[in-house]
Amino acid sequence: MEHATQVELGRTLFTYIDKGEQARSAAPFANPVRDYICRDQAGRERDLLFRDHPLILGMTADLPNPGDFFTNDFTGRPILVVRGKDGKVNAFLNVCRHRGAKLATADLAQGCARTGGSFTCPYHGWAYGLDGRLLGVREADAFGEVDRATHGLRRLAAVERNGFIWVRPGGEEPFDPDALLGTLAPEMAAYRFERYSHYETRTLRRAMNWKLVIGTFLEGYHIKVLHRNTISSLLLGAQTSFDPYGRHLRMAVPRAGFETLRETPEHERDVLKHTAVVYELFPNTVLVWQGDHMETWRVFPGNTPDESVMHASLYIPEPALTDKAKRHWDRNMKLLLDTVEKEDFPLGEDMQRGFHSGAQDRLLFGRNEPALAHFHRSVHEALGLQEACGQVGPYGQPIP
Repeated sequence: MEHATQVELGRTLFTYIDKGEQARSAAPFANPVRDYICRDQAGRERDLLFRDHPLILGMTADLPNPGDFFTNDFTGRPILVVRGKDGKVNAFLNVCRHRGAKLATADLAQGCARTGGSFTCPYHGWAYGLDGRLLGVREADAFGEVDRATHGLRRLAAVERNGFIWVRPGGEEPFDPDALLGTLAPEMAAYRFERYSHYETRTLRRAMNWKLVIGTFLEGYHIKVLHRNTISSLLLGAQTSFDPYGRHLRMAVPRAGFETLRETPEHERDVLKHTAVVYELFPNTVLVWQGDHMETWRVFPGNTPDESVMHASLYIPEPALTDKAKRHWDRNMKLLLDTVEKEDFPLGEDMQRGFHSGAQDRLLFGRNEPALAHFHRSVHEALGLQEACGQVGPYGQPIP
């Protein structure tokens, strides 16, 4: 975040603290329960948001060296992402062109893997370069004239920019991450995430809709109640800010020590050190700046609307080379996971089950939950939905 933006954010948060207020929307927002349980809508989301739309599948730190690669099946398409010999990131469908076998497996939760310069199919031994070219066909004379130029791996559009690795799962149509981020792009660039190191990634699977997982991070209203014994004392959850950036958003929560900034001249204030800053990078990435490091949550739909799978990752400003540093970041990772795994997600799974009970057909987001409303409006807009599951009616109309 640029320092001028930090200063402005600091002014906004001090105003909220002094007045006992927070960012508010113009009106409450009603969101249909079918958003979380409708199979037809889940199918549209899979097609339009998780195949056609570019997604952040990793960070620069996840592929530090040529030959490093990871795989991802969470979009519904098997994807292989690899750093080529020229240093550029390539993405392909992780499918051998001979008989369709999966070439490689390397979930980020186990860290990236490394290949010596090629991928060899485990079924019949066809080999492919880091650029996707078909390098070798075992017993080639049995196949006649195989045009190696047209039998390489199916390429997907991939762009590495400002520390983020973006991939379009649905094909090769080019895209510009800066255009996707719009006015938020300079703010993301200012963090210099390309300099960060990967510390740890966990793969989590929960019995709750992917949008419910995203929503966990998009309001501070619950902090004093749900997290009263854990992180409530660390955050001023009732004085949050909210700023929309197209379909993306930023929400900032002052930390308990935020008041100490009053003693520092504005031009010297390190607002980020005293603030938890939450970004929702549409459609499915939550980035949380935690004062001196970053956590990311890349959330995907599961096999049904009632399931989700995600990568929870911790990225740090420099490699953890000492036991002291490792203990420090282990504590941070434990706090990150304990809060959501023991408090947010069990409650979310109860909510998901409750959605099927028929108790309500809409959820009410208060004026003090503007980020939630913005996220769901953005989903509806991207899907072009006015009705779903055969139930006719306006989506997400504000309540007077």
